Amino acid sequence: MKASPRWDGNAFNVHPALPDLRTGGMPGMGELLCGPRRVPEAPLPSVDPRAAWSRRPETGLRATWLGHSTILLEIGGVRILTDPVWGERASPLGFAGPKRFQPVPVPLAALADVDVVLISHDHYDHLDYPTIQALVRTPCRSSPASVSALTSRRGESRRRGSPSSIGGRARVPGSDVVVTAAPSQHFSGRSLGARNTTLWSGFAVRSDRHALFFSGDTGLTTEYKDIRDRLGPFDLVMLEVGAFHPGWGDIHLGPERALAAHELLGGGLFLPVHWGTFSLATHAWDDPAEQLVARAPQLGVHLAMPRLGESFEPARVERVDPWWRATAAGERGDTPAETTAADAQDAAALPGPSIDEDWTAQLKRPRVAVAIPM
Repeated sequence: MKASPRWDGNAFNVHPALPDLRTGGMPGMGELLCGPRRVPEAPLPSVDPRAAWSRRPETGLRATWLGHSTILLEIGGVRILTDPVWGERASPLGFAGPKRFQPVPVPLAALADVDVVLISHDHYDHLDYPTIQALVRTPCRSSPASVSALTSRRGESRRRGSPSSIGGRARVPGSDVVVTAAPSQHFSGRSLGARNTTLWSGFAVRSDRHALFFSGDTGLTTEYKDIRDRLGPFDLVMLEVGAFHPGWGDIHLGPERALAAHELLGGGLFLPVHWGTFSLATHAWDDPAEQLVARAPQLGVHLAMPRLGESFEPARVERVDPWWRATAAGERGDTPAETTAADAQDAAALPGPSIDEDWTAQLKRPRVAVAIPM
């Protein structure tokens, strides 16, 4: 940890923020706790991804958004899980704090075999210790060499690997997949007295055929141009869009600045994350999605906005179906759009239990590496 160039002896330092990112004051407690349409009145549409996971991705790259910043990525024969949170609250308290309004589409116990877990930072909506403890009960075959890895064997937790720093790289053993810790403009801390004592980052992942970028939490930073130059171009770019506020402009993107970050990164299919699961700010639950579908076409940005649990291959994404609007229309008493019935029919017509047995057998490997920036 202390070997990181961003460690100043007491805490990790922050890359200088762009001017004028904050356009308002910090929200008050009352504003955070009360407001219209913070959560949907009914569960959002979701898909059980296990049938899709049982088949090999035909293009070699597949993603499944499981809610908030949790994504299962399949690249180069490796399965990578980002910021896994199955807990009911993004809080240190089991009885208070932001409560999940949308369940994870698949039980943790039924999760497909995972090779690597990437944790962008230690905030409660990204690092959930019970989830990690459940994941690492599987014996660990490998862990990245240039990130700090928390593993568990026979119920005993231990650390493996060397501390990570921004720019640290690790090849997933037995594959050509390389994970690189990339800069983000945020902060860390799970208590008032521990601010910035652990590192935060995004991640770039590259195989011989594909590349992707996961932002973690971040404000808009000029370092994204450097990420593009060093690690791009990307087939899939996952950027946080929810939990934004004018007073948080230096630590969260929001939809408009996520589009600016996407441009700095050089483009690629844009999967918006960090929404649809917890109410962590003052905006309506569907505001990030509506802003993006209105603005992205004007900028020529190709969006991927799958239902929770709906697996997709980036090369085959053609259009956006605004599936969330049926729930939002019900809240307002509007008549749902005609496409809602077709969307529901599509969801009902999920692939059957046809299994690629060779692919399933290949995935029966007991290895979980958990990578967390330190």
